[in-house]
Amino acid sequence: MSVQPIIIEQIFDAPISKVWQALTNNDEIKKWYFVLPEFKPEVGFFFEFEGGKDPENPYLHYCEVMEVSEGKKLTYSWRYDGYEGNSFVTFELFDEGDKTKLTLTHAGIETFEYLNPDFAKENFVKGWTHIIGTALKDYVTTSK
Repeated sequence: MSVQPIIIEQIFDAPISKVWQALTNNDEIKKWYFVLPEFKPEVGFFFEFEGGKDPENPYLHYCEVMEVSEGKKLTYSWRYDGYEGNSFVTFELFDEGDKTKLTLTHAGIETFEYLNPDFAKENFVKGWTHIIGTALKDYVTTSK
């Protein structure tokens, strides 16, 4: 069982304010991430969404915002309906002049990866690599 968190880093050709809005404004989140019925970057805010490899049988995700540092850091818990375990997703932003460095850390997947092959670490790495390196990158560099 792996206890190393997943860490994905990406440089965006966009200012921190734009990347932060993409991470925290629900109208923008829907354009590159999952469709969240509601999202607020406030500690204690609960949200849920559906997603997974099979669109016909998505997993229900339950999340709670754990930490917010405006323009710098957002952390939320991530768990699945009907499964044990809990993990934490953290987005950290760093000013790189006219660019922004984002570090995503997903820690704790070992608490549920053994419960279902869909929760294997390599699936998360593949998913986050696409979400951060393609979907978010394309969104923040092409949106107005």
